[in-house]
Amino acid sequence: MSLRVHVDVVSAEELIFSGETEFGVFPGEAGELGIYPRHSQLLTRLRPGTVRLKVPGSDDYEMVYVSGGLLEVQPSLITVLADTAIRAADLDEAKAAEAKRLAEEALKNRSAEIDYATAEAELAQAIAQLQAIKKLRNPRGH
Repeated sequence: MSLRVHVDVVSAEELIFSGETEFGVFPGEAGELGIYPRHSQLLTRLRPGTVRLKVPGSDDYEMVYVSGGLLEVQPSLITVLADTAIRAADLDEAKAAEAKRLAEEALKNRSAEIDYATAEAELAQAIAQLQAIKKLRNPRGH
């Protein structure tokens, strides 16, 4: 029997995932973090991206898009507290592509009165959602 760790992915609205995994990959602020059971304690911020969870008995990964948040790792429990979390299968590619286009236009239009930090954050989230959709379509390509 392989080692397993319990993972909870929670958004402000609901519990998105709760279950045992063999390992998980998380979009840490400084890059992706691969976490296995019995990992040492860790607390870090997450950037927008895809959480990939290897569920026992499945060849595929459970994938969840997070818009950012916190990752807490304990030896037998991993908790993701996300601002927004959406199962990758539930992401809308057309909506994400449109959000990306609008954010890019807002950043190009320097004469408009916009909040550049907000536009950049929206662009980063749209790109992360599109990457999550791409990973979902090609789960072996990680």
